[in-house]
Amino acid sequence: MGHNHSHGHGHGHSHSHTNNKRALFWAFLLIATFMVVEVIGGVITNSLALLSDAGHMLSDAAALGLSLFAMKLGEKNATPSKTYGFKRFEIIAAALNGLTLIIISIYIFIEAYQRFTDPPEVQSLGMLTISVIGLLVNIVAAWILMRGDKDENLNVRSAFLHVIGDMLGSVGAITAALLIYFFGWGLADPIASVAVAILIIISGWRVTKESFHVLMEGAPEQVKLEEIKDEIQKIPEVKDVHDVHVWSITSGVFMLSGHIAVEGEGAHDRVLHKAQKLLHDKFGIDHSTLQVEGEQHGCPCAHGPCN
Repeated sequence: MGHNHSHGHGHGHSHSHTNNKRALFWAFLLIATFMVVEVIGGVITNSLALLSDAGHMLSDAAALGLSLFAMKLGEKNATPSKTYGFKRFEIIAAALNGLTLIIISIYIFIEAYQRFTDPPEVQSLGMLTISVIGLLVNIVAAWILMRGDKDENLNVRSAFLHVIGDMLGSVGAITAALLIYFFGWGLADPIASVAVAILIIISGWRVTKESFHVLMEGAPEQVKLEEIKDEIQKIPEVKDVHDVHVWSITSGVFMLSGHIAVEGEGAHDRVLHKAQKLLHDKFGIDHSTLQVEGEQHGCPCAHGPCN
């Protein structure tokens, strides 16, 4: 039996983790502050487009705050009852975030329907001013999050997607404000809010789906199970690879377990070392538990239902 916990990327992971926390903190501060301004502005101008965008910003601020808390909690050491530590809470936070977005978008659809039937008076100039400021705030927030590790961390990526959705929402609100100001077209406000709601529900569904995939111990998209088995099979003296499972604890932390059947005596340590090096170097899997067994002995899972 072999077990591998390679820490070759420890420093890089720590640096990336710090960058992510810093990016999330400043984006949270910026979005939470402007969200309050946008709520007040939406109420004063009677604009659903602004209020829906504020609702999106509220979910963003809550998600960013939850992500920061999750990252801080994830730094705690493992315990006898939480043997993997608390990193998985980042994924739970992302799932809650996605579900919240879906709920908010449904509320906006209902409110927009009522406004289609009875369009209220909207103060377009105030709406326009606040929307332009909102667009600038979202651009800065997106730039901050781009400096984080959004390609590897699900929480940072979900926050980035929400900010992009906010940015497009601000563009929609600006367009609606201009249409109301120049043409008196009151329906532009609920139309813009529906457009924002569609963006919210799409990003919410995407984040929720990815989060539940991780929570269900699904194989990471970046890792191809058949390719891993094929590459290990190419190692000299390896006769069979079976009962292989790949999952992630949180974003970018992959785990693998599997059985390797080898030919001949004395190949155990050599094959184990090569397999673990291959998993680390080619697939970025630092945490692997491999059972190496003689071909003649095999394992109950080799050809049975364990696969």
